Amino acid sequence: MAISVDTVYQRVLALANKEQRGYITPQEFNLLANAAQMAIFESYFYTKNQRERAEPGRTNEVTETDVSELMDAKLAPFQSFEAVTSGHTFQPTVTVDGTPYDVFQTGTVFLGDEPCQKVSVFDAQRLLKSTRHMAATDGQSPIYTTNRITGRDIVVYAGNTQEETSNVTVECFRVPVTANWAYVVVNDKALYNSTLAVDFELHKSETDTLVNRILHLAGIVLNKVGLAQTAATILASEGQTQNT
Repeated sequence: MAISVDTVYQRVLALANKEQRGYITPQEFNLLANAAQMAIFESYFYTKNQRERAEPGRTNEVTETDVSELMDAKLAPFQSFEAVTSGHTFQPTVTVDGTPYDVFQTGTVFLGDEPCQKVSVFDAQRLLKSTRHMAATDGQSPIYTTNRITGRDIVVYAGNTQEETSNVTVECFRVPVTANWAYVVVNDKALYNSTLAVDFELHKSETDTLVNRILHLAGIVLNKVGLAQTAATILASEGQTQNT
């Protein structure tokens, strides 16, 4: 469900050239496009957090207007479950087609197929120092906490004082792959090369937002105040509609 990088580029050019507002080169477009894609991607986490706080009593029933379900769909291309090195260190990157991409955010930690409950480092220490409390957690969901030892992101415990160092995975959300409007130069003109091009990974519903974000950035780069203001107004209107 990717967004065609060529479709976006042609729309951006058409709107930017309207009323002689300036030409955006392929190099400029690629830089601005990836900045816009990253901004949209980052916004998913804030939107998801707002929705979860606004819908504390949400049920499992899903309808076509379920925004939280849509947010999950938008994040799905970037989600994977990665092994936790030695049971306590998160992978810093996720590889896609041979290229490593940074992990932007981590989510649920699992011991085997069982999700772990996060506790504060203070609660974990209290549990570890009490044989009675640790025994009481036996048979319950494993717990984990952040760790202050250099190079260790978490520590997982499963109903005893011994930390778990194997079969631990974590939900990861990597950053989007780098979009690229690839081209070859023929007679001093850049012609689209679909073979080398890389489309946006964003959900189809983000096409208009992506175009307007690129136009907003282009208006700033090209010093076209009218273009930047027009795009900013449209983005603000979109945001207000989506958040109501």
